[in-house]
Amino acid sequence: MKLALKIDVDTLRGTQGGVPRLVQLLKKHGAGATFLFSMGPDHTGRALRRVFRKDFLKKVSRTSVVEHYGVRTLLYGTLLPGPDIGRRGAHAMRAVREAGFEVGVHCWDHVRWQDDVTRRDADWTEREMQRACDRFEEVFKAQPQTWGAAGWQLNRHAAWYEERHFAYASDTRGAGPFRPLWDGVAIGCPQLPTTLPTLDELLGLQDDVVQHLLLRTGDGDHVFTAHAELEGGKLMPLFDSLLAGWKAQGYELVALENLYRALDVERLPRCEVVQGTVPGRSGTLAVQQEARA
Repeated sequence: MKLALKIDVDTLRGTQGGVPRLVQLLKKHGAGATFLFSMGPDHTGRALRRVFRKDFLKKVSRTSVVEHYGVRTLLYGTLLPGPDIGRRGAHAMRAVREAGFEVGVHCWDHVRWQDDVTRRDADWTEREMQRACDRFEEVFKAQPQTWGAAGWQLNRHAAWYEERHFAYASDTRGAGPFRPLWDGVAIGCPQLPTTLPTLDELLGLQDDVVQHLLLRTGDGDHVFTAHAELEGGKLMPLFDSLLAGWKAQGYELVALENLYRALDVERLPRCEVVQGTVPGRSGTLAVQQEARA
């Protein structure tokens, strides 16, 4: 059984601090992982506009946002200019690949993508994605092979860009790998959706989040999403216990690429990508609908 670890890196703080700590933890467990980087400006402070979104304040109060992200990061893009993550964090990014981990693209501007992409047109979407890919090539001197959308937010234009540029992507929440449909039309490369709840979705709702996740894992392959700012910071002890627990269950901890290469892509189910909700997370996300007969 394979459990693919996907590490979303949203901020400069996560890139420079959380990422190196996670590299060391993963090495300790002999685990593979895919690190997905935000390549442009860190405008984390602008995310506070979500205060009026349903359940946003509940999540903020449960997950101690200031403690995990720091005051300075929460001012980026508002009272402080947003630093360029791809410029200032390039060395830390390259160190991940040099350590043997898969690297890919998360976004250009995390807040702008997460808040705007579902209502934007093809030109806006392709411009954002191309900027991120150009910066990735500048940092790594290679083209990215995978994309994992910020905040699990997606539109059909992004899926079309992915079909032309990537072998596989991990933008959605769902039950297992699938080939995407958009209103019945096959658009996009194979999706490896996040199949398990994230730690921040469970904090404050479960007494023992590690045991809850281990019980949820069960048999079969899975994808788990961690965040450099959380599991690479205050939540690292929980993540450490999770990795040990999954290994004890017999899971091979791998990068998304390893999971993808083990699939028979032509036999994957065709599933619609729709907007849906996930317990413990505010707003709607791109989710996998039940497979068509």
